[in-house]
Amino acid sequence: MHFRPFSIRLRDGPPEIQAIDKRFDTRGMIELTNLSKNYGDGACVRALSNVNLRVERGERIAVMGPSGSGKSTLLNLVCGLDQPTSGSVKIDGLELSAMGDDARTRMRREKIGMIFQTFNLLSTLTALENVALPLRLQGLRRRETDQRASAMLERVGLKDRAQHRPDALSGGERQRVAIARALIFTPPLLLADEPTGNLDSTTGEEILHLLDGLHREYNCTILLVTHNVLAAHHCDRVVTLRDGKVVQEVRSTPASDGRR
Repeated sequence: MHFRPFSIRLRDGPPEIQAIDKRFDTRGMIELTNLSKNYGDGACVRALSNVNLRVERGERIAVMGPSGSGKSTLLNLVCGLDQPTSGSVKIDGLELSAMGDDARTRMRREKIGMIFQTFNLLSTLTALENVALPLRLQGLRRRETDQRASAMLERVGLKDRAQHRPDALSGGERQRVAIARALIFTPPLLLADEPTGNLDSTTGEEILHLLDGLHREYNCTILLVTHNVLAAHHCDRVVTLRDGKVVQEVRSTPASDGRR
C-alpha cells in the first residue's frame, strides 16, 4: 500500500502536525531521474545525458563545469522553461512533465525564485516596483505589495534606493534588487545563474555573504550555477558536469560569514 506524503500546506499548522509532516514527507526539493535533453533534429546535440540528482530541502548545491557542459540546460529544465527529451524532473514532489504551460508558470511564481547574471530588472520600474512585481502578478493589492517590497529592500540593504531605477544603481545594487525580487514571495527553491558573474570580486563576495544570511533566515533550497570557485565554497555540495553528465559530486564545508 502506498501512502501519500503530507502536503507542505500543513507547515502552518500546530507544532505537532508540523512534526508529523516532516517525519513522513520524504520528497526532495529537486529530484532528477535519468534526465536527458537533446537539441536538433538531424545531427542531434545531447546537452544532458542520464543525469540523476537529488537535492534536499534547505540544501545549497553548486553546479560547476566548463562552458557547454549542460549547466544552463539543467537550470532551464529545473525551472520548467524547457522540457526534457527523456527522464523526470520533480520539484517539491511535482512532476513537471505532467504539467501544462500555465501550471508550470504558476509553479514558478509560487515555488521558484530566480536570480540571473544579467539581473533582468525592468528598466522602466523603480527598485521597489521591480521587487513588488511577482506579488502584483499574483494579484495582491499594491499597498500590500509595496509594504512587503519595502521591507525586503531594507533586508538587502537598499532601503534608501527604493525609488531609483536600475540605470541609477550599481551592479551590486542591481543584484541585491534581483535577490529581493526572487525572495519576495518566500519561495522554497532559489535558482541562481552565475549571480556574481557580472560583479567585481569584492562586490561578488558581498552578494555571496548576503545569500548566506538569507539562506539561514528563510531556509530556502539553493541551486547555484557558477564558474566561481569561491561561490561554490558557500554551498554544501558541488556537482560537476562535463559533456552533459555528472562526473563528480563533492560535499564541502560552506564558507562561514565572518561578519556574523
